[in-house]
Amino acid sequence: MKFVNFSDLKTEPFKKEFAEDIIDGSPEQNVWSHFVGADGTFKSGMWDSTAGVFRGPMNDQIEFCHILEGEARIEIADGTSYVVKPGDAFVMDNGLQPVWHVDKYVRKHYVIVSVENS
Repeated sequence: MKFVNFSDLKTEPFKKEFAEDIIDGSPEQNVWSHFVGADGTFKSGMWDSTAGVFRGPMNDQIEFCHILEGEARIEIADGTSYVVKPGDAFVMDNGLQPVWHVDKYVRKHYVIVSVENS
């Protein structure tokens, strides 16, 4: 059992490879993986992205996000858009196929739980 305080960690980021999901621009994304559960079905950490438009499919996972810095517009399949900014927290359910529009920069904490697609 662990208690993980993100503020105490000196985690090095890794570049997320997602070229197949880029729609416009040349966004770069970093991930700081702070915790992965023993069976790999629970993950948490921090993520950021520079400007661009890209897909963020929720395939076999549910993600909780808390925006720390910057802003993004998240568009879902029915055309509804949500603008998220620092302090906003939200969940993206399994099967959601959001498109992220980042004008400058966005950074978030995330918690991802793997689920079987039903």
